[in-house]
Amino acid sequence: MQLNGLIFSLPKEIKLLIGAFIIILSIGFYTGLLFVGETSSANPNGIEEQYLGNEDDENAEVMRFKKSDQEMLTLVHNHILSMSIIFFLVGLIVSITKLNKKLKSFLIVEPFISVILTFGGLYMLWTGVLWMKYIVMFSGILMTFTFTVSVLIILKQLLLKK
Repeated sequence: MQLNGLIFSLPKEIKLLIGAFIIILSIGFYTGLLFVGETSSANPNGIEEQYLGNEDDENAEVMRFKKSDQEMLTLVHNHILSMSIIFFLVGLIVSITKLNKKLKSFLIVEPFISVILTFGGLYMLWTGVLWMKYIVMFSGILMTFTFTVSVLIILKQLLLKK
């Protein structure tokens, strides 16, 4: 079965379903990023402070405490499960777009690597591997970039005629 470009021949109702799904999914995804920006200042030191706390900083505007074992396991578990489903579904849709095979493969596989690096990295940061905050930041940016590119390609190809 030829998948490359299949998106163009889908019935209008399926295209509408995919478009609505991608738009709502994107709202949820980018709302999550707003939350990250609010809680960690979207920088490596803010990420470290969010998970390890800042009790030693007497000048801190907001007092933060180190996350508990339960909080960290819940965060890692929930994010890895939910984001793997999100990227599986987006990857399925990307697989039927018309794209260069290497680009398509990258857009399908990379988010899974970034999910492991981001949330595994947060766990390692929490255990004391402080340099992981840079891996977390980089992989989170790459994951967001890949998601955005995938969404734009999907929406563009949904709107185009073959």
